[in-house]
Amino acid sequence: MKTHYIPVVIVGGSQAGLAASYCLQQRGIEHIVFERNTVANAWRDMRWNTFCLVTPNWQCTLPGFSYTEEYGGSDPDGFMLRDEIISYIEAYRAYFNPPLHEHTPVHSVTSHEAGFEVLAGDQRYLAADVIVATGAYHLPKLPGLSADLPTHVLQLHSSTYKDPAQLPPGDVLVVGSGQSGCQIAEDLHLAGRRVHLALGSAPRAPRRHRGRDVTAWLVDMGHYDITVDDHPQGEAVRHKTNHYMTGRDGGRDIDLRRFALEGMQLHGRLQAVTEDQIEFDDTMLANLDAADASAERIKQEIDKWIAANDIHAPDAEPWFACHQPEGGNSCISLGFDEPQNLAAVIWATGFTSDYPWLEVAAFDEKQQIDHWRGGSRQVDGLWVLGLPWMVTWGSGRFSGVGRDAQYVATRISERNHQPQASSL
Repeated sequence: MKTHYIPVVIVGGSQAGLAASYCLQQRGIEHIVFERNTVANAWRDMRWNTFCLVTPNWQCTLPGFSYTEEYGGSDPDGFMLRDEIISYIEAYRAYFNPPLHEHTPVHSVTSHEAGFEVLAGDQRYLAADVIVATGAYHLPKLPGLSADLPTHVLQLHSSTYKDPAQLPPGDVLVVGSGQSGCQIAEDLHLAGRRVHLALGSAPRAPRRHRGRDVTAWLVDMGHYDITVDDHPQGEAVRHKTNHYMTGRDGGRDIDLRRFALEGMQLHGRLQAVTEDQIEFDDTMLANLDAADASAERIKQEIDKWIAANDIHAPDAEPWFACHQPEGGNSCISLGFDEPQNLAAVIWATGFTSDYPWLEVAAFDEKQQIDHWRGGSRQVDGLWVLGLPWMVTWGSGRFSGVGRDAQYVATRISERNHQPQASSL
């Protein structure tokens, strides 16, 4: 096996890996990017057909390639659909032509006197620095109760759901009320399916307030510049559930009360699966109230900002609860011959991180890469990009990954990398 010497190896070829590549290229640092599948693979294969961004397109600011300027996007206040997101990332690749090797899995990264030994594809590489840019969403997370469901009920994780036609006739249960769960429940509801939604403690955010998208207000308020170090919750914020809203059809609130008024069945947390039924606890109303209270708090903070800065803005339209669904414990019958039988369950229950190829002592007690601002606390020369709340709220999104990539590239440059020829 031939050995190649390369200053920096980047693992992962989506927006985080490409952002890192661009920043290194600008500094004249030789590197290589390995992608197990193809560019933007997770966007292509792990999102449903009507998926769209929940942040406006103008927040898409990959290094050297903003949505409005270099990309030439014509709808800055809109929300890119899945296929448009893929096109944006593919256009970024074409914009600067990174040294990207697709369909080249990284089998192992181990310590070496040169820094790291990387086995990728059928080749061996020695590198001084390695950037892990594979994101945080690797393995679908399913609760143990999923094993107790009868075989006639189709089970899908949110990463494999595509559209309502994929499911057999009958009722559909969506478990999880974070962004994916609420948006998939909406997708099914708008298609005329009878939907059950098991609510967790995910908060809700308003889409617009006082004449502007809430995102624009929060940018002005400096919300997206708050770092983990300055956040009241500290590093615990990395595990906080995102607020749910949608960019669908130009962007709007997701009002679960209205969905319930229109026939969607809301439940508390999944509690048990018996031979005859699925049982839920009585937390539905409390979770619904807490989500709505979260949205109201965001509006109140914006109102304070408007008043403090003497900004002229339209008056707010008062929010009211359009419906109060019945609370208490609830259940769904599992009888196959019931008039409204349960046909499918979609688990919007998140992911776990998985780095079986990263064979260095870089992990904390939760088996997450232990880092500060993307630099490993334990392994010199190991870096990470694209994780949620890596530095700020935008670290795992188009709005912040570029800033993080610039920082990491600068730190790598300070380690005295010099442009050099290689055997690649």
